[in-house]
Formats: sequence, C-alpha cells, structure tokens
Amino acid sequence: MEEARKLEEGTLGNKTDVLVKEEQKNKDIVSQSRDDQEVVNKIDGGDVVEQHDQNEAKKIEAVEQKADEEVTVVKQIRSKRVATLDAFRGLTIVLMILVDDAGGSYSRIDHSPWNGCTLADFVMPFFLFIVGVAIALALKKVPRINDAVKKIVLRTIKLLFWGILLQGGYSHAPDELAYGVNMKRIRWCGILQQRIALVYLVVALIETFTTKRRPTVIDSGPTSIFTAYKWQWVGGFVAFLIYMITTFSLYVPDWSFVLHNDDGAERYTVKCGMRGHFGPACNAVGHVDRQVWGVNHLYSQPVWSRLKACTLSSPSEGPLREGAPAWCLAPFEPEGLLSSVLAILSGTIGIHYGHVLIHFKGHSERLKQWLSMGFGLLIIGIILHFTDAIPINKQLYSFSYVCFTAGAAGIVFSGFYILIDVWGYRTPFLFLEWIGMNAMLVFVMGAQGIFAAFFNGWYYETPDKTLVHWIQKHVFINVWHSERLGTLLYVIFAEITFWGVVAGILHKLGIYWKL
Repeated sequence: MEEARKLEEGTLGNKTDVLVKEEQKNKDIVSQSRDDQEVVNKIDGGDVVEQHDQNEAKKIEAVEQKADEEVTVVKQIRSKRVATLDAFRGLTIVLMILVDDAGGSYSRIDHSPWNGCTLADFVMPFFLFIVGVAIALALKKVPRINDAVKKIVLRTIKLLFWGILLQGGYSHAPDELAYGVNMKRIRWCGILQQRIALVYLVVALIETFTTKRRPTVIDSGPTSIFTAYKWQWVGGFVAFLIYMITTFSLYVPDWSFVLHNDDGAERYTVKCGMRGHFGPACNAVGHVDRQVWGVNHLYSQPVWSRLKACTLSSPSEGPLREGAPAWCLAPFEPEGLLSSVLAILSGTIGIHYGHVLIHFKGHSERLKQWLSMGFGLLIIGIILHFTDAIPINKQLYSFSYVCFTAGAAGIVFSGFYILIDVWGYRTPFLFLEWIGMNAMLVFVMGAQGIFAAFFNGWYYETPDKTLVHWIQKHVFINVWHSERLGTLLYVIFAEITFWGVVAGILHKLGIYWKL
C-alpha cells in the first residue's frame, strides 16, 4: 500500500515496470528450478535426492509467494484512486448543501447580491476546476478517439437531462409536493444543464483530439507544461476573447418584462442604451440570454433583489424599498450562455492542474507549479477588482472572478494534497472522500432535495407536518431557541453528516452512481 501511494504521488517513478519485470524474473526462476529438479531425479536416487527435492520445493514455494505478493502490489497501484481529487469534489458538494440550505439564514455565506465574493460564490468555479482535473486524469490515455468522443457526448447529454429535470422547474423538491413545469416558462439553464455540461464538452473534446500531439515527457523549465498543452490554453484564450469582446462591445437596448402575480400581469420597462456596463440591469451577459433564451426562460429570483437599491434589508432578503428600480423584479440567468463561455477558462485551469499531477513526480515540483499559479491568479483577480477595472462578480462570471476563484481552488487543492497525500492525514477527510466518490448521488438526493421530498410526501394532516419538518423544528430550532442557528445545525448534522455516513456505507458496499 505504501508503494501504491507513492506511485499516485509520482515519487515511485517507474516502479510498476520494475515490479512487472521482477514478477517475470521470479517465474523464470521457478521454471528453471523445476527443470533442474527433473534432471536430478533422473540421475540420482535415494535420500540425497529426496532431501534435494524438499529443499527445491521450499525454494519454489518461497519464490511463488514472492511473485504473488508483487502482483498484488501492482494491482493495488493500478487501481488506487487519487484521494485529494475525491476529497476536493466532496468539499464542493458539502459547500453547495451548506450555502443552499443555510444561506437564507446567514446572508454572509449566501451568494453576493452583485459585486464581491462570498462562500457560496466559490461553489460553481470549484465544480468546474475539479471537472478539469478529472478530465486530465481520465483522458491521459485515449486508445480510440472515436470511442472517447462518443462517451463525452453521451455524458454531456446525461448532464443536460438531469439539469433540465432538477433545475428547469419540473422538480419542486423538497418543499412543494408537486411536479411539472409550464414549457412557456421553463428555465433552460442551470448548474448541470448548461454550465458544467458545456465546460466538460469543450475541455474534454480538446483534450481528446490533441492526445496524439502530447509529449510523453515534459522538458525541464517553468513554461514546459504550458507549451506541451498549448491547445488547451488556446481554447481557454478563445473563450476569454469571445467573452471580453462581447461584454465590452455589445450594445444593450431598452428591454421589458412581464411580472405575473395574484392580481394579474404587469409590464415593466428597463432603460439601458449603453455598452460595456457591469451593473445589474444593462450588462451584455443578461442581454445575450434574453435574446437567445427569451426573458421568460430566465431565473426568476436573482440575488440582485438583495441589493441596497432594491431593499432596506440588504444584504438579506426583504420587501422592496419605495421607488426601487424596475429591474429589481426582473429575471436574470446566473448560469447563462455568455457567462458559461468564460467558465470554460475555469475548466482549462483545472485541467492544467491535472496535467501537472500526471507529469511532475515529486511533491515539491507539483506544489511549486500549483501554488505559484494559484497565488498568481488570486492576485490578478484582487487587483482587477479593487482597481475597478473588472469587478469580481459571480452573476456575470467576470474575468476577475475566474482568476480569484480558480486561484483559491488551486490553493485549497494544494492544501488538501499536502494534508492527505504528503503528510498522510487521510482519516479526518474520509467523509469528504466518500461524498466525492458518490458526488452525483449526493448532489441529486441531498443538494437538490429529492430525498427530503420523498419523506415530505408522507405527512400527517397537513403538508407541513412531516418527519423532516419535525426534526428541523423540535430537534434543532426549539432546542437552541434560534431559527438561524437551528437551521445551520440541521444542515450540518441532518444533511451533511447524514450524507457523509450514507456515502461511506455505499463506498464499503462498492456502490457508486456515475454518469
């Protein structure tokens, strides 16, 4: 197991080949020993020959046992997973559950209303970062390009399907005991449906089609890893150009929307007529989505309604202030088309970290590459934000936001690598590994509330009298005499801890849900 761990770290070098050669050598020794024994049996006889046979048999048994042990080590090395990768993926799922279900109680961990970055704003880029790392490891050897392309396209379609089902409006889990969506108002975008699917498709296809142009050995030098995978960076740069040119040059005209309520429908008009604007109402990101998808197919509850311009309760939710702008009620798509184009750059940065993991064998070499890039991106994002050149903005998925969050992802990933793979502190992070190994299951059943919705379907007298509501109210909120603290503790123990245990049990049983 120690050798298996070293191979994943890259410090074992070509140990696997050595073991395979040693295994063949042992087999040759066994064969030669048996041949020698047959010759002796033909020439000699008596007790001397018998004793010789016993000695030879012991030698053969010892060699065979050693060969079996070597084969076992080789199999363990080949099958071992990258622990840091699973732990980081599990951390991302945990953050999603935390901010989705406790963010309403603690606005400081909820999404930033517009400019800035909170805990919730790290979830999406962390997802895309780890998708990139996983692509590099999964596609490091592509035996047949056509088969790989088919798998990539099929997985993209599966992501699109689950995205529309869970986030398009069809599912109303976990609170409403209903399903179905008006196709005139279905939301076409979402975390799985568009952003992760698009990033995965583009980054994975570039990785696949350039597989024959990759060097097997990276030259020494600080830029060698970049030049070796230049086409991946070309793809990210093209996405960057498309986003930046469109954002600064596209003219955004006046636009209108219809707000439906109990009293009927009312039309509002938003005045724009400008270019290169980074505010909520007149940015190019929103304009592209309104033109492509239609204003009725965008997210109807954008976080900008928590801005000071919209409510006196800012940064928390609250009633609209008197004289609030019309756009405070307007829909906006935080996972829209143009912003998803720049999200490809987040996946490109992630796949770079995967390439470093593959080609650099020592801990210090890997960490030097990872940390230098992580801190560099972090500094670029901070400078762009505080100079007001390009503010950090998750809703727009601005370039400064990409740099800041990708840098943070790289630093956190490096920290996990040091703790888990270098220092060997794996036990405290096992629950994250388990969740990461069954990320899709926990995402659908936990983060999207399908499991809680199942139990909410069994209620007593009224829909608000369910096991889930009873536990949340009587075990957590009433005990701590605080709805905010009780909600937070419920999320930590009844959701995150619960799914950690479930994922651990499934891991022990060898059950995984993969797309």
